[in-house]
Amino acid sequence: MHAVVLHTFGPAENLRYETLPDPEPGPGQVRISVRAAGVHAIETVLRAGVSEGLVPPLPELPAVFGGEVSGTVDAVGPDVDRAWLGRDVVTASGAPGGYAELAVADVAELLERPAALGHEAAVAALVTGATTVGVLAQAEWGPQDVVLVNSAAGGMGRLLVQHFHALGAVVIGAAGGPAKAAAVRALGTDLAVDYNLPDWQRTVADWLAGPAGGRSLTAVLDGVGGEKARTAFGLLGGGGRFVTYGAISGAEFTPSADELAARGLTHIDALRALLAHPERIPAYRAEALARTAAGEFTHTTHPFPLAEAAGAHKALEQRETTGKVVLIP
Repeated sequence: MHAVVLHTFGPAENLRYETLPDPEPGPGQVRISVRAAGVHAIETVLRAGVSEGLVPPLPELPAVFGGEVSGTVDAVGPDVDRAWLGRDVVTASGAPGGYAELAVADVAELLERPAALGHEAAVAALVTGATTVGVLAQAEWGPQDVVLVNSAAGGMGRLLVQHFHALGAVVIGAAGGPAKAAAVRALGTDLAVDYNLPDWQRTVADWLAGPAGGRSLTAVLDGVGGEKARTAFGLLGGGGRFVTYGAISGAEFTPSADELAARGLTHIDALRALLAHPERIPAYRAEALARTAAGEFTHTTHPFPLAEAAGAHKALEQRETTGKVVLIP
């Protein structure tokens, strides 16, 4: 089979498209003919050789990244019901990773792909959708909220915008560049801003004071980190919630206890909360697939051929993608 292999930590160009032996499923496992594989931002950090904070430990090299897989079962282990053969499935624990034409996964980790979903959408729903569901579960939300979503054109950002729009909350979407801001506006945000502009926070503040009728920002949901997170945090009204679920910029921002207390704010580290309760993840995945199949979540995917995985990593790092990055064998 063809697969993308990392032999040395470093830049995206270190990902090599190679030929490997076909994997064979062992006891309790199936083999999946991969139709779509998700690319996660954390994988770009691990590929570079960085392992800090909540990032998983560095893999042993050579490594094949990608646990998010959608495809068709083409072989089963010696003790696995042959009724699995030919079934379309999704999993978040493919091994070798999903950056390959074939992947092996435990039967216990499989979910059937809903017939209403294509393989790309199923991959997006499995992890990005499930993480979104898990982040939203960390707090109570209602139509009274005024929410700012950072990186609103990204895979999770789009789903958060959709959720709050359907809820009847006021939604502000911040994204990088005029094209992404326009894409966010099309999702139904009440305001879309380009957070690459130096005065974007003034645009938000003026809109809240004027067209929004003097309402205060009740929540920020941020997966960017760094200065953009700090700027968004500064816009929160008294009693607001600052919800973080990652730091795609590579720079973390965590408000101090003094900053929170002075303004009566709450910091919710949603990613840490998710990792603290792994037993909840299967339910989040099932809900995300169901919501996607029902049309409540719509995913934009940015596909790359499997052979161009290095280009996919580079585009993701340079924030040139919109929606979920997916590799197609």
